[in-house]
Amino acid sequence: MLDRLPFLVGLRYVRAKRRNHFISFISLTSMLGLMLGVAVLILVLSVMNGFDHELRTRILGMVPHAKIESRVGMVEWETLAEELMQRERVIGAAPYVEQQGMFSVGGRNQGAMVNGINPEWEDRVSIIGEHMRQGELADLVPGEWHVVLGSMLARNLGVGVGDRVTLLVPEASITPAGVFPRLKRFTVSGIFSVGAELDANLAYANIEDMQTLARLGDAVGGLRLQLDDLFAASSETQAILNELGPEYRGSDWTFSQGNLFQAIQMEKRMIALLLTVIIAVAAFNIVSTLVMVVTDKRADIAILRTIGAKPSSIMGIFIVQGMAIGLIGIAVGVAVGVLLALTIADLIGWVEGTLGIQFLDAGVYFISDLPSRLQWNDVSRIVLAAFGLTFLSTLYPAWRAAKVQPADVLRYE
Repeated sequence: MLDRLPFLVGLRYVRAKRRNHFISFISLTSMLGLMLGVAVLILVLSVMNGFDHELRTRILGMVPHAKIESRVGMVEWETLAEELMQRERVIGAAPYVEQQGMFSVGGRNQGAMVNGINPEWEDRVSIIGEHMRQGELADLVPGEWHVVLGSMLARNLGVGVGDRVTLLVPEASITPAGVFPRLKRFTVSGIFSVGAELDANLAYANIEDMQTLARLGDAVGGLRLQLDDLFAASSETQAILNELGPEYRGSDWTFSQGNLFQAIQMEKRMIALLLTVIIAVAAFNIVSTLVMVVTDKRADIAILRTIGAKPSSIMGIFIVQGMAIGLIGIAVGVAVGVLLALTIADLIGWVEGTLGIQFLDAGVYFISDLPSRLQWNDVSRIVLAAFGLTFLSTLYPAWRAAKVQPADVLRYE
């Protein structure tokens, strides 16, 4: 019987109505605090995971995971591409020619990076084909001098499909009349939109046209690689360079976009830390609750001790009571947090439709909805942290209860 005593009495104390209603209020506050802390932490981390996934999908779907370039010019690129695609982690390769320049039309100027691509190969390394608003990549025919612009770039220049734009590249052409910047007229054949900053500073042209403009002959600027694991890009790029030799150089996405995703991860960790502090405050409210319960139940503790209950059993009673309060709060918080994480996009859409407002203006933000991506490993870590904090908060009151001396208490009862 005494082995079950901590569970029976502890759970009975949780259900019991107390003479001191303030104790019940503090107990309810602790439970609600844990519930809100856990629910909000699950929701916030899910939303940040959603933003991280959207940015990773859109930006890293356009930016190559790795690039391999030759110091002496890459002419036999098809052979090298097929060779690299035999590697376990490389799932796609495509040639490119990069050229920085400035588009000019009607007095409007906008700098951009122009990628010369082979439309037949580009789908292996980029999602550009899935985000074409107008036109197709197949319209980039050699010799036609067509260009595909990002949606914001086209809007800033005030052009659409069929309009002509002038590209000025930072290389001089020396003629008998003097030195002039190299320029070429292009016809806009398509517009893409991925909902990221790349829409404002990226354009695509046919690789043969860009070879002509850059005076590369038959050589390409390099190969863009798509990997099965983007986090292995640095090690895989280095391994490829070690095999190819010193005449090749390479880079990966961490050089151009790594700071962005490091910032997102840092923000996620800081917000998780701050919300964990909120959970800790709610959990340690249980200390106040149990201390008052111990004071209120001194006579009960003394009677239990006189009928043979050990100090460890008395400690167990109040640990069970505190853990029961905490577990109820954590369980309800997990249920509410998971429900909100799975439905937050619909809830925000309903609020925006009902009130006629928009939280994230599509004209200002690249991601205008509120993405949410629930990860169960985040939920498990939150539950374990809340459980641990709750357990720690029960130890001191339970220790005080075990130190109650029956003779001192019953002398005045």
